[in-house]
Amino acid sequence: MSNDPYGASPGREQERYDPANPGPPIPADFEVADRTPPAVKKVDFTRAAAVWTSVIVGLLILIVLLIFIAQNTESAEFAFLGWHWNLPLGVAILLAAVCGGLIASLAGAARLFQLRRAAKKNYKAAMR
Repeated sequence: MSNDPYGASPGREQERYDPANPGPPIPADFEVADRTPPAVKKVDFTRAAAVWTSVIVGLLILIVLLIFIAQNTESAEFAFLGWHWNLPLGVAILLAAVCGGLIASLAGAARLFQLRRAAKKNYKAAMR
């Protein structure tokens, strides 16, 4: 009996030695598998990344709005339902945009409430 643990023994196929890969010899009938490294996992877009992206975009929009207001300081007269007032033109346009955004968000919130209510009703009906 030989002291070589990888040596040929009765009932065992002849093994071959691979000098490029030191270690135990590779069996003769061994198929070399594809040894490509595993793919690097893509980093998912997280909520924290979304928050930071939103903050940066919001700050850029605020900078643009500040420049707009600073360049449109000429005062303008406005009238609405008997009220009369003077405002700088940039502030008036910004105020109109904010009011439009509030109206749009109220309409969106009403639609979300409507859809949530319908989904809740459908869920309860399905559970019966």
